[in-house]
Amino acid sequence: MDKRKSIPIVITVAILFFAALFFGIRAAFPRRYGNAAQQSGVEPSLVYAVMKVESGFDEHAKSRAGAIGLMQLKPSTAEFICGRFNIPFEASRLEEGEYNAILGCTYLKYLIDKFEITETALAAYNAGEGTVSKWLEEKAYSDDGKRLKSIPYKETRQYVKKVLRCRKIYEILYR
Repeated sequence: MDKRKSIPIVITVAILFFAALFFGIRAAFPRRYGNAAQQSGVEPSLVYAVMKVESGFDEHAKSRAGAIGLMQLKPSTAEFICGRFNIPFEASRLEEGEYNAILGCTYLKYLIDKFEITETALAAYNAGEGTVSKWLEEKAYSDDGKRLKSIPYKETRQYVKKVLRCRKIYEILYR
């Protein structure tokens, strides 16, 4: 085969490869339930990252700790958020994606407003707001009572890193 004829073929194959790779990665990082993110005022890339890490976008996910659905809400947390923000609480609907996303985004916004720092709010989403409030009072974990300089729970430490990493991927993929 003539060398000049093979160059366009190589370029075409390379373009197809990178296009397939790009769209394959996008398929692994879907954007669903964007209305809930928009309504809550939480940055969509953060919401998608939480959904990805919490459940992999599985509406029927259930944890050993009793968390349910897309954003892995415990019924008691969902009930608290519903009461605080005047949303009808229906435990039977926690596996419905849109309902769970609305409650999860509302809870995430509540935590961001309360703790002001995204990383701290994410730690609270995972470990509980009471636990994080205690950590913030201890000099071993916080110098200023707002930012965690270290997170004592390995699971929570890894969770925050994972969510932030996924958030960055969403920002890059969907600019």
